Amino acid sequence: MSELYACIHIRELPAQALLRLRPDLRSRAIAVIEGEPPQEQVCSLNSLALANGAEHSMTRVELEAVPNITILRRSPTQEQALRTALLECAAHFTPRLEEVRATCEYTCVLDIAGSERLLGTAETIADALRNRIQSLGIDASIAISSNFNACLCVARTSQGQISIIAHGDEQETLAPLPLTVLDLAETHGETLSLWGIRTLSALAALPEIDLIARFGPAGKLMRQLARGEATHLFVPITPAPALEEFIEFEAPVELLDSLLFALSPMLDQLITRVSMRALALAGLRITLQLDGAAEHTCTVTSALPNNNKKLLLKLLHLQLSANSPSAGVLTIRLSGESGPPSKVQLGLFSPQLPEPLRLDVTLACIRAIVGEDNVGSPELKDTHQRDAFQMNRFTVTPSVERKTKNHTPRAAIRRLRPPQSIAMSLANSRPAGFRFRNQQYSVRRAYGPWFASNDWWNTTAWSREEWEIEAQAETIHHAPLILFCAITHDLTQNTWQMDTLYD
Repeated sequence: MSELYACIHIRELPAQALLRLRPDLRSRAIAVIEGEPPQEQVCSLNSLALANGAEHSMTRVELEAVPNITILRRSPTQEQALRTALLECAAHFTPRLEEVRATCEYTCVLDIAGSERLLGTAETIADALRNRIQSLGIDASIAISSNFNACLCVARTSQGQISIIAHGDEQETLAPLPLTVLDLAETHGETLSLWGIRTLSALAALPEIDLIARFGPAGKLMRQLARGEATHLFVPITPAPALEEFIEFEAPVELLDSLLFALSPMLDQLITRVSMRALALAGLRITLQLDGAAEHTCTVTSALPNNNKKLLLKLLHLQLSANSPSAGVLTIRLSGESGPPSKVQLGLFSPQLPEPLRLDVTLACIRAIVGEDNVGSPELKDTHQRDAFQMNRFTVTPSVERKTKNHTPRAAIRRLRPPQSIAMSLANSRPAGFRFRNQQYSVRRAYGPWFASNDWWNTTAWSREEWEIEAQAETIHHAPLILFCAITHDLTQNTWQMDTLYD
């Protein structure tokens, strides 16, 4: 199988990493600086800044003299997030990837040998690759060649274009390129410059023996690189999956609307990346770095995984409104959890049902009113303590059809909160009669007592006894009124209370 490589080259990586999540700044002249004051220098520029006269390595003082320039500070974290997104994008075409990093540029080479039968011709692969990268908001140059170094050199010199190098045309394609496309040692570059060698064609025309005599083995390698004949040992990497976006602000952000404005493009990127995997977002986690080194974390989950940006942004809005940060926000880290996209099968003649995703917004609105811990499904705790329960996240479980037709009837329990005090008469230390809700009852059957406890270490744990009682009362029509109930006796206070009624 013949070799075939596709090279992705990103120019001005620091600027593109910042502008990817700030679409409002793409129409401005942007300069990115790095270093500590007063030695800050320009490391990256966009095309509008170059047109306005800005140059690389300018100091901040020189840069401020350029008209209509917006100055941003370099963010290594955002650059790493961009690299992760690019590797995810490239991994959809082949699992064999190799990175070639530079100071302010980024290059990734894909081994696509044998993928033509699955993905199409080289032109088709290049177009699909460029469309995927552009969906991330990135401008890149793409070159395809059977020689690793040839496609690397061509991608570095093309300005956002697609270059297809036919097999055997490597030397002709590389001939007009400058020597700067090669990663030459500084001393070698100076020597070649003194000789008047400026292009790869001039370097390729030099005698091989003389180059080896002057530079050693490096001379032979330089000539092979210039002719497109150098071999390369491909070293693939395994990118770690990380569905995460990061943005850093120049000054603390305190308004909620400003946070949502910054979260919108971040959510767009997560949806684009998770859609490439044919998945959906099942949950979001927001980590805010506050002014003062504190962190504020919020989690948003949906009943069904989805990629509805409007819905997810509304959930983020409600969550941040209910749990607002206590100080200005310096950075936002938005992490996503993927899941299989939900599918809803509707019947042909069934009525229109409410959208399942509206349940998330409804629950979020209720949480904003009554509190985060007061919405969900109640679950009893494994304890004897009365009324001990916890709230779990609400989930919809599929209904299970009962196979048996005959069901044993069950009694319904109605707890009285608070319990109602009653006057109890005893016979042989057992309940004999009581008055409840202006009605006198006589006890027909009494089961108990059962001593109730809360926690075993509580000194009053066994201070209450419970009775299950069947009582009867005579109505004005002389028809018996039967009452099934549970009555408690507080031994410390010697009081009786109606606790539960059975229907």
